[in-house]
Amino acid sequence: MPDLPPSRVALPVGAWCTVLDFLCERFPAVGREAWAGRMARGLVEDGHGPLPPDAPYRAGATVVYRREVAAEPRVPFEETLVHVDDDLVVVDKPHFLPVMPAGAYVEETLSVRLVRRLGQPGLVALHRLDRATAGLVVFSARPASRDAYSRLFRERRIGKVYEALAPPLPGVSFPLVRESRLVRGEPFFRMAEAPGEPNALTRIDVIARGETHWRYRLEPVTGRKHQLRVHMAALGAPIAGDTFYPALRDEAPGFVEPLCLLARELRFVDPLTGHERIFRSGRELHVLC
Repeated sequence: MPDLPPSRVALPVGAWCTVLDFLCERFPAVGREAWAGRMARGLVEDGHGPLPPDAPYRAGATVVYRREVAAEPRVPFEETLVHVDDDLVVVDKPHFLPVMPAGAYVEETLSVRLVRRLGQPGLVALHRLDRATAGLVVFSARPASRDAYSRLFRERRIGKVYEALAPPLPGVSFPLVRESRLVRGEPFFRMAEAPGEPNALTRIDVIARGETHWRYRLEPVTGRKHQLRVHMAALGAPIAGDTFYPALRDEAPGFVEPLCLLARELRFVDPLTGHERIFRSGRELHVLC
């Protein structure tokens, strides 16, 4: 098995006294005792060597560490390879599987599973999906072409189509455009609409109308965190299974109530060949999901 690459975090300007203080605030799910233990074992470093638990905080430095999870839950769903070549790997991600290591998940993440499966430790995700969202994720497999593909996302030259199941909106005319300003909400992991110049735009249409749920087609023009979830909730049709919007609620135990949101399609002109490429998810959303 290939070794997994270490994680890195740049230290921002702030009032933390020690690196340990910062790590505990930045990654609260890990806990102070666990971080101190890693540092005591030499598993947290900067460019000069291992950092002890009392290492002073230096804004601008980069901290390198390897993730550890004592009892990691198994995600009982499998990813599907959609496309593999020398430059790109396109994967159809299931619900509940994080893209990158975070919190309680390291091995049970899409990126680590792919490194193990394909034996390519240099794979880099070019964009992210929430753990709760299923569908297509693109990875770069070759450093020489990585920037060319990354620019497609940065410059919004990739067409993205999502599908969602949400309550009916019988009094609303479709298609429509939802445009608003999204800012960090409360608690810190939520987003909220706020007054001001819009920074998030979504095109919304209806694919099919059922009695309790409609199937919506969502095209995000921008890529703000939780954009589709916030926009649908703001319209009065929160996505089925959403535990964040319009209000926080407890998650169902286990893996029984996924968010009914799917990254269905990606389309772009390949920067290396000039040919159009279209990838589609093979997954389906169900009313009782």
